[in-house]
Amino acid sequence: MLKRTSRSGPGTLTEHDLASWDGGSSAAAATEPHPKHTGRREFLASSGALLFAASSPLFAQSSSIVAVRVWPAKDYTRVTLELEAPLKFTHQVIRNPDRLVVDIDDLELSSKLRELVAKVNANDPYIGSVRAGQFKPRVVRLVFDLKAEVNPQVFALKPVGEYGHRLVLDLYPVTAPDPLMALLDKKEIPGDLVARADDKSQKGNASSSEPKPELKSEAKPDDRQSGRMGEPREVRPENRPVVARLVTIALDPGHGGEDPGAVGRRGTYEKNVTLAVAQRLKEKIDAEPNMRTMLTRDSDYFVPLHVRVQKARRVQADLFVSIHADAWIKPTAKGSSVFALSEKGATSSAAGWLAKKENDADLIGGVNLGTHDRDLAKVLLDLSTTAQINDSLKLGRQVLAELGGINSLHKAHVEQAGFAVLKAPDIPSILIETAFISNPDEEKRLNDEAYQDKMANAILKGIRAYFSKNPPLAKSKMAALGEAALRRD
Repeated sequence: MLKRTSRSGPGTLTEHDLASWDGGSSAAAATEPHPKHTGRREFLASSGALLFAASSPLFAQSSSIVAVRVWPAKDYTRVTLELEAPLKFTHQVIRNPDRLVVDIDDLELSSKLRELVAKVNANDPYIGSVRAGQFKPRVVRLVFDLKAEVNPQVFALKPVGEYGHRLVLDLYPVTAPDPLMALLDKKEIPGDLVARADDKSQKGNASSSEPKPELKSEAKPDDRQSGRMGEPREVRPENRPVVARLVTIALDPGHGGEDPGAVGRRGTYEKNVTLAVAQRLKEKIDAEPNMRTMLTRDSDYFVPLHVRVQKARRVQADLFVSIHADAWIKPTAKGSSVFALSEKGATSSAAGWLAKKENDADLIGGVNLGTHDRDLAKVLLDLSTTAQINDSLKLGRQVLAELGGINSLHKAHVEQAGFAVLKAPDIPSILIETAFISNPDEEKRLNDEAYQDKMANAILKGIRAYFSKNPPLAKSKMAALGEAALRRD
């Protein structure tokens, strides 16, 4: 069965068309033909079609393709062709077996496409193999043999940053991975354990119009049990309510995939440093008896800013911590920084510049603006609440104080600007610039595993300190506040 997902016309692919053309060999078995097309090579040779396998030389050269890249991940696999000029293309999905067919006009087969075959790994969750050939004069056909049914998004990107024209193929699974389901296998506390005091004492207000319980008590230290954040404590009836439950923290390693972030003088990519620190921090938080984490990305692939926010809200995260590495035009700039959202503009010109640079990640990484998620992204990123910002500033101050113990501080206070990734209306959110990757000394430390471990420990201590004074709301209350904020827009 043929599923058409591209424009109709004389170039529309039929099963008969595909049966009369085949594109070489797979990446997983580079010398074996696809099982559906065995025995057709004689026909192809007689028709003069140019085919290639990973081990076969290519005679037709083209200067149009600059680079090919493949970014596999459980969320989706992205294939990028970087071109010298914009090109026309069509794509179609064929079932039984599942294949994605892409025809690119005004292009000839080149050695760069052999790299695409070689870059598809056997452990790619969605692509089994890639074949290519000169389907018609100046028309290259790519056939992706799929491991599962996918919803492809194929779109073009204009030149930006270091990139030229790009043709992007995003292969999303029909059933997307659910970040909430991924947490079900983690440690759980059965329900929220809420120790409530008298109704008369429930007038405490942490930073918003909603009552917010605190882990600390107004009782004297010897009148209550000491314990780690989130554990039940004995409190006097006149004290404020105490909530003890499993706390969920969303960790957001900045950049990824097509978006490398800042690049150090030694060639260090920000995206790699942020992932390394986030993974270390995740291990430490998950080792806590009352915390769990969700990574917005767990490998090297691009995640749009609004999707990062969506993932955090999907798991009803109590905190959102985005991890980055700063850069500046002068290599002498140094130190760690912490940022929160601002409703009234940036607190400094440098903070405003940095927010713009981080918000441009979607342009560099490549967002398909033709999808229906655009409106939802606008809604989420237009929302902000005073309560969220106030709580974010409290969290930021605690983390900044701990970072000052392992590194110099670029600014001694939490700065604010319009960071898109911090605009979850119901989750305290901060962005940490661990150090200046543009500073040779700090770049060296960022690549040091021991320093990454110190950085993760400092962030964890800051999170603990924040929760010791600002315990999380019950999950039902959090959900209600989030829905109220969305309805308010």
